Amino acid sequence: MNTANPLALDIKNVSHNYGQRQALSNVGLTIGQGEFCGLLGLNGAGKTTLFSLITRLFDNTSGHVMVMGHDVRRFPKQAMEQLGVVFQNRTLDPELSVLQNMTYHASLHGLPRRFAREKAMQELDRVSLSDRAHEKVRSLSGGQMRRIEIARALLHQPNLLLLDEPTVGLDVGARRDITSHVRRLVDEDGLAVLWATHLMDEIAEDDRVVVLHEGKVLASGLCRDLVAENGADDLKAAFNSLAGLNRNPAEDEAA
Repeated sequence: MNTANPLALDIKNVSHNYGQRQALSNVGLTIGQGEFCGLLGLNGAGKTTLFSLITRLFDNTSGHVMVMGHDVRRFPKQAMEQLGVVFQNRTLDPELSVLQNMTYHASLHGLPRRFAREKAMQELDRVSLSDRAHEKVRSLSGGQMRRIEIARALLHQPNLLLLDEPTVGLDVGARRDITSHVRRLVDEDGLAVLWATHLMDEIAEDDRVVVLHEGKVLASGLCRDLVAENGADDLKAAFNSLAGLNRNPAEDEAA
């Protein structure tokens, strides 16, 4: 275990099968501390499966997954302490208040009650929702719920934040608020972020991008470099080129 100056996330040669179907094949990626990385892939590309392996919902039986220098199989407690997660599906209890959801989550990490309440209010203030702390979650909008989930994921002060399709189903304003907040966390707090999405417009030209398609990493690098290397006008065109989505089906039959 190397914790002298570790990468926030280091994944090498990870594969995963569901029965006979291979969901991931020899996937590898790295994220440095204080780096925003977009994991770009269509629905079914394997993004959620990869998140499940990082978070130990599934056991990786090939390769390795390291969080801040801790192997998630050998040192799961130390790895999970460094990790915050926002899953694609909502995980807040709608019948509890915002603050109750926050403090319950904090208790799972063993945070003292008084510290947990103070930290919860600090994080809620950062997402401009401290005034809704005592309201039931069901009274909030989808965008507000997402911002609370991000605040909750940071209660135990992790160094790496995973977000799986965090803006799906939200309106343009809510999407902008969430992406802006997460980017501020990277710039101001030095948080490392893995942002999984199929929405190309959420990736900036200076972001590092990992393109995942049908369980395989097709490319990794700065967004602007991937666009240029593929002779494309934008990221969508570069993605389509990499994934072979521009081919004429007749060409495949001829091959």
